[in-house]
Amino acid sequence: MANSYGDIYAGHATKRARVVPEVAAERDLVVEDAATGYCGAVVGFDKSYDGDFVKLEDGRGRVRVFAMRKAAFLIDGKPVTLIKPRAKAPSGPARSASGSTRVEGVKARVALPSRIWVEGIHDAAIVERVWGHDLRVEGVVVEQLEGLDHLGRASRSSSRVRDARSACSPTTWWTARRSRG
Repeated sequence: MANSYGDIYAGHATKRARVVPEVAAERDLVVEDAATGYCGAVVGFDKSYDGDFVKLEDGRGRVRVFAMRKAAFLIDGKPVTLIKPRAKAPSGPARSASGSTRVEGVKARVALPSRIWVEGIHDAAIVERVWGHDLRVEGVVVEQLEGLDHLGRASRSSSRVRDARSACSPTTWWTARRSRG
């Protein structure tokens, strides 16, 4: 309730909590611990069951650890609350799981005659996880053979298609070579 005397329910001005600015504890920021007077540059962080801690290194190279509590530090003689800096977004190009540059905003191509044959569902899942994005951009299809017995049939059917390229997983190829003798 406001009147000519102010807000009588807000309490006395000396009882109100003062506003302490929050400052990101960037590396090499020089701060002073308000309780001990220890002055140092931020060199790292620790976390324990008791909360977050900041590591400060003084001019002689000694490192001490302090709890990151409200108004526990001073910058230029004024109390501040240190907070962990936010992680920065990656500045370089996005990478796919295979390490290649990820292409954004491109629709998957219509499947070309090219195929990669894998022996089972687990091999197909690994190929999808690692190279799935790259293969979709290029229009290459991964086909599950459902066993080595179907390798001959798959290779005969793709050899009739002009400009078709095929590959099979090394495990499948090595097993096929050994079984031929």
